[in-house]
Amino acid sequence: MADAPRGEFVRETGGEEAGDSPTIVPGTANDADTLLRELAAAHRVGTSYRGWDGSERAVSAATLRHVLSALDMPCAGPDELRRSLTDAGLAPWRRLLPPVVMAREGMPASFNVHAPQGAAVSVTVVAEDGTRHEVRQVESPAEPRDVDGVTTARAGFTVPGALDLGWHTIVAETDAGRAECPLVVTPQRLRTTEELAGRRSWGLTAQLYSLRSSRSWGIGDFADLADLAAVSAAEGAGFVLVNPLHAAEPTPPVEDSPYLPTTRRFFNPLYIRVEDIPEYAYLDAAALAGTQEQASRLQAANRDAGLLDRNASYAAKLTALEQVFLVRRGPARERRFRNFCATQGKGLDDFALWCALTEKYSPSAPEWAEAATSPDTGFCTAQRAALGDRIEFYRWLQWICDQQLEAAQHEAQRAGMGIGVIQDLAVGVQLAGADAWTLSGVLAQGITVGAPPDMFNQQGQNWTQPPWHPAKLADSGYAAYRDMLRTVLRHAGGIRVDHILGLFRLWWIPEGGEPGEGTYVYYDHEALIGILALEAQRAGAIVIGEDLGVFEPWVQDYLAERGVFGTSILWFERDDAGPLAPERYRQQCLTSVNTHDLPPTAGYLAGEHVTLRESLGLLRRPVEEERAADAVEQEAVLALVRQRGLLGAPQGASPKAAGVQETVEALYAFTALTPSSLLGVALVDAVGETRTQNQPGTSSTEYPNWRIPLAGPDGVVLLDELPENARFCSLLRTVQQALHPAGAQR
Repeated sequence: MADAPRGEFVRETGGEEAGDSPTIVPGTANDADTLLRELAAAHRVGTSYRGWDGSERAVSAATLRHVLSALDMPCAGPDELRRSLTDAGLAPWRRLLPPVVMAREGMPASFNVHAPQGAAVSVTVVAEDGTRHEVRQVESPAEPRDVDGVTTARAGFTVPGALDLGWHTIVAETDAGRAECPLVVTPQRLRTTEELAGRRSWGLTAQLYSLRSSRSWGIGDFADLADLAAVSAAEGAGFVLVNPLHAAEPTPPVEDSPYLPTTRRFFNPLYIRVEDIPEYAYLDAAALAGTQEQASRLQAANRDAGLLDRNASYAAKLTALEQVFLVRRGPARERRFRNFCATQGKGLDDFALWCALTEKYSPSAPEWAEAATSPDTGFCTAQRAALGDRIEFYRWLQWICDQQLEAAQHEAQRAGMGIGVIQDLAVGVQLAGADAWTLSGVLAQGITVGAPPDMFNQQGQNWTQPPWHPAKLADSGYAAYRDMLRTVLRHAGGIRVDHILGLFRLWWIPEGGEPGEGTYVYYDHEALIGILALEAQRAGAIVIGEDLGVFEPWVQDYLAERGVFGTSILWFERDDAGPLAPERYRQQCLTSVNTHDLPPTAGYLAGEHVTLRESLGLLRRPVEEERAADAVEQEAVLALVRQRGLLGAPQGASPKAAGVQETVEALYAFTALTPSSLLGVALVDAVGETRTQNQPGTSSTEYPNWRIPLAGPDGVVLLDELPENARFCSLLRTVQQALHPAGAQR
């Protein structure tokens, strides 16, 4: 048993004593504000932060109290603060094992066991394959301590570095009891990233709901995704990256934003192509005629350049899907469905129960606050039987989504894509959605997440999403996080993690507060990134982190070390001297000209982002100053493009002097001069769209976010028309030739 100075309590997380974990010396300060900030630091809550302008800002005491309360830390006055500080120091000593032990492949991992002094301790590792491994005890300097009246000692152990990747179990046994915790062995570096070394790939980035074919029901669907992959693969694309496909509400009305789902684990049946379900062919004559009539009516909307109507499309699809669900499945199909349900387990059962209950009870119904507070109440157990048919229907919808996503990825690979479909992972979920209900035990209450004010969103952002509770998520062994990743990666060649910086720290905003009244709460990034890398490697998928915005300098280096691709947007890549030369871009990166939070490039060149933000009252300086600054920034980028001989317009000329299409193509050719392994080509740029898909910081009553269908200067562009669309072919040919000048074809 090891020794340490008496009175210093070292907080442990994830099975290791992190270098930035604070030393807590309770009772040394009497000032309430000092104690409050010590307690915040002990729980990795930021007491100050550096803004986008570089200035340091102190976090208010009111914010710290609200955030600490959300972390279940009593902090009302000096006495409570001292007790909470003491508890923070004693927390690891009250456990036989830490919540989780993280290890990297090929490296030993150390952890501590706390047990009554003199008790014999036996520790083994049970590997995923059932084999048992010895665990070596090592020195662990710490004197025994009195823990709730029991003299408790600490022993250090090291697990062998030869364990395979995976989810193993540490078992500790003493005379006083037995405990288990997960041991997660993660890749040092993603092998899928290594496999792309020396190769470059480009692909389309698209909002799937906006992309419609002549067969769509007013909304793009999984069959359209498969066709988009085939069409772009014929032009040389290696992947297609789409918006999050997470599930929204089970019945209309549904949330328009794919970044505000009810769950991140399951998929949106809105994207199902009804006619592709095998049982569709066996509908009786009346049901078939009714379904075809619904499809015909909605297909007429595919030519409408006005706002998308998810509710109309989903209502019609649900009616048809309920008819198809009633068709008896053959033995093979039935077996596959049952296997799917068994694989997805309780997570699918609880989600389907939530869907059925949401159909039955309005959001304000008292049942949610009383009898149905969680999936495991007696009331909900009874409802599982009473609503069995509807629960089965919602399980079946997820199976159909799974099958059609599998078909889309298969089609992408068969068409020649090396990566295929890349799915987007949203930052979080709705406050009153399925995950908030089924996973309430690992989510923080009374808090939403967002972003502090920055140059582009000068009032900050509130995404109205509950964050993971760091300690409770660790206590659960990160099971919900792991299961979510497994579902998203099940039929994907890659995953894009929106705001991956949130796996390091998230901006927590007290309920009812303004975005600027928040603070950063830090997470165990070694666990979250490590599990992400493990699940991606097992799925054979790449990981792209959207690492834009304000972040600590070491974060990008850490992500690169783990094999996670970064994200570079042309307009934002600059230093104090101006826009970066292409050679200075990152190699391990997805580089593109724009992002879905900006207008398409044609609109950006015309200053639509300034016009829109000015009309919505989102600017903090006069619009004339904003336009002037934007013009200077654009011209700096365009001048660099001209210097590389990619754009012929004279210095100072407007983009229109060179032609908008020529300018857009020159900008994409410029990205091909970078060493970046992945290049993204926005589908909206390929067809000449100008309208913004999403304006951050606005609600649906202010701007029709996520409701803009794919269109160009001449109107709606259908998927069927892409192979013959002149703009589409020209831009894709430009990118292909820039990357592969010797072997490029149309």
